[in-house]
Amino acid sequence: VQLVESGGGSVQPGGSLRLSCTASGLRFDDYAMGWFRQAPGKEREGVSCTNWSGENKYYLKSVMARFTTSRDNATKTVYLSMSRLQTEDTAVYYCAAGNPNQWLDPGAYTYWGQGTQVTVSS
Repeated sequence: VQLVESGGGSVQPGGSLRLSCTASGLRFDDYAMGWFRQAPGKEREGVSCTNWSGENKYYLKSVMARFTTSRDNATKTVYLSMSRLQTEDTAVYYCAAGNPNQWLDPGAYTYWGQGTQVTVSS
């Protein structure tokens, strides 16, 4: 199983980025897909997730109305569109696949990507 994130980078506060994560080696539509982030010195936290169909989505409260997750099961890709980025959003962002009972719990996910850096700075 391989999950490969892309789309990270450096932006100014108020800017936007779109992260992508493409999966291989698994039945993509058997899994919920989550986005997580980890800032230096902090624990990894769940940012958003979507169930297998993309019909149900869950978000960390602090990113609601700014971040949107979506998935394309045909291309085995999940996206995280981030707008109105803030300095507090700076972190390494990871995608993960799993069948969680707790949607935003990192411990509930099985497969992980290597992460992509997002830096928000003026």
